Amino acid sequence: MEKPKRQSKKRRKTRAFHTHNNNGFPNLTDSDFDSNTDFALLLAALCNLHKHSHSLSLLIRKCLTKFHASLHHILPNSPILSLLPILVSSKSAGIAYLGAEIVGAASLLSLEMNQRIAMDGETVKALVSALVHPKRRVILAACNAVLDLCTTSIGRHCLLDFSALEALIFRFLQVHMSPNSVSLCSVDSRRMTCTIIGFKGDEHPVLLLNAAINLINTCNIEQLEKIPRNLSVALLAFSKKLWAQVHSQMLLNNCMKFNQETDFYASNIKINNLAESIFRLSICADQLSIALPFEAIEMRIFGSKEAGFEDFMLNHWEASPFIMERLLGDSNDKYDIFGPFIQSLNSKESFPFFLSSMLQSMVSCLPIASDELDILSFLKEVQHKLGCPIIYQQDVRVLRMKMPLEREEHFFQFASKSCCLNDSQTFKLDDVLKCGEAYQAGYTIALRGMEFRFESIAAIADGLASLFGQPSVGVNMYLTPPNSQGLARHYDDHCVFVCQLLGTKKWKVFSKSNSQLPRLYDPIDSLHCPEAENSTAACTLFSLGEGDVLYIPRGFPHEACTNSGDGYSGFSLHLTFGIEVEPPFDFLFYTGGRDLFTLHSIIGTRTKSLIMRLTRHLVFFMIYLLIFYMLLLG
Repeated sequence: MEKPKRQSKKRRKTRAFHTHNNNGFPNLTDSDFDSNTDFALLLAALCNLHKHSHSLSLLIRKCLTKFHASLHHILPNSPILSLLPILVSSKSAGIAYLGAEIVGAASLLSLEMNQRIAMDGETVKALVSALVHPKRRVILAACNAVLDLCTTSIGRHCLLDFSALEALIFRFLQVHMSPNSVSLCSVDSRRMTCTIIGFKGDEHPVLLLNAAINLINTCNIEQLEKIPRNLSVALLAFSKKLWAQVHSQMLLNNCMKFNQETDFYASNIKINNLAESIFRLSICADQLSIALPFEAIEMRIFGSKEAGFEDFMLNHWEASPFIMERLLGDSNDKYDIFGPFIQSLNSKESFPFFLSSMLQSMVSCLPIASDELDILSFLKEVQHKLGCPIIYQQDVRVLRMKMPLEREEHFFQFASKSCCLNDSQTFKLDDVLKCGEAYQAGYTIALRGMEFRFESIAAIADGLASLFGQPSVGVNMYLTPPNSQGLARHYDDHCVFVCQLLGTKKWKVFSKSNSQLPRLYDPIDSLHCPEAENSTAACTLFSLGEGDVLYIPRGFPHEACTNSGDGYSGFSLHLTFGIEVEPPFDFLFYTGGRDLFTLHSIIGTRTKSLIMRLTRHLVFFMIYLLIFYMLLLG
């Protein structure tokens, strides 16, 4: 039998040569892959990339692809992490793309790996630089890697330290994106259905916006202030246009089921995420109200700059009602603090048709404690409820007095004492339109939180708060049709200033039936006690015209109604400013309220406000200290 010929040495050498590429580097196959060996190969290829750029770039990309597919086996001890800054910042788009992909994938492997990458400043710096890369796919990979790093607090912190937010906003503003092509999409995530914002078109700007919003909503005040003003203002303007589209979709209750066949790209941006980012950007974009001079507020509310406030504190504060009638022919624009708000209602000519457009533009204002010191902490607590349409009972009430029972009757059947957010109480467009029908049927429209909704009202509320030394002042609006009464007779646990803006209204204010003034946060039921409704105590009648201001102390039962004819216009629009005296600070007003005007006149309003706030916090501290001491003894 003929023996097979032995392969010559020359042939063996040729075959051995063909297992390498023409630069001396071995070709990789799946069976040959070894992390340590190929790391050395990758390092050598990177060192010589400038000599044979095309062929070595192909080799590096193939090596990186295999690393990417085997990350869960080779990490966290692979030396590949030390090369990430070089890979992500490579001039080769293919290498930079794969480097960013590895950063993102490694960030999701574990909390330890995410923190390890985030703490590598050079890697984060390279990733931020890749966000402004000229190649689109590199930017997409870098954006995804940023979102992956953002899954931990340390990752977000490190990205902000290296100006990732500025790079994201800058790149996003360079990419054309229409805020009009949006839709609300319903997606199933972890057995839960959530609503996100879907965009029609390219995913490139959507990813940039998603990453920017993610970082904005984790910033503190100092980090927000570091954003260049031109970038924050431009992004805020776009976000508001986008919000207008999202809000209209919510009112119409348009929400499509997301699937792969739709031409909308799911952004993972939730409604509350967008609302929170707009709020945060507004903090440092000169969007806050400008303070009104104390002189204007004192003259408009109390009638005299010299002695008005002092006289009020001496003779009326928590003692008796007080009315400041606007003089006929008084057209001094200097003290017309309510003029800007009235003008925003499109003047009397469209009255009351401004109601529908006003309600459609509003979102829910979640209740916030008047002494809340950290607004960003509050946002974190309620972030899942931000941006939703107005909620019945919490933001708006539609009611009237039902005669002859003299009980309040709600227009909407789902009215209840609960203020929880659910579908039955969240206003849709149909509910907004029904408010106009309710007004025509004799129902009063009561809106809460006006100090959060209009800049001009916020300025007045802030001025009154400083004047009385309180953290804040709440403002409600009441629109009452002719020949109607909205609220039943009741008394409040806080003092109110009723400012008549349009029309007229008749008020009855009764003497307090209890020597002890009601405390703030007392049960609401106690404010509608039978004693207040059946009181035979003497009452004072007040007829408020446009521009008049009526003060009603806490604990004084009162009711109001509109009349048409006899020279009265019939309808009424007024604002009530509530001055809350926080417990246990209210003991100062029980014992020393009569001397408050002296403090005001001697050291000035601003200093008085500071002293009163410090006193309140000192009282709280002493109470907590006493409780702690009692616990130790017990």
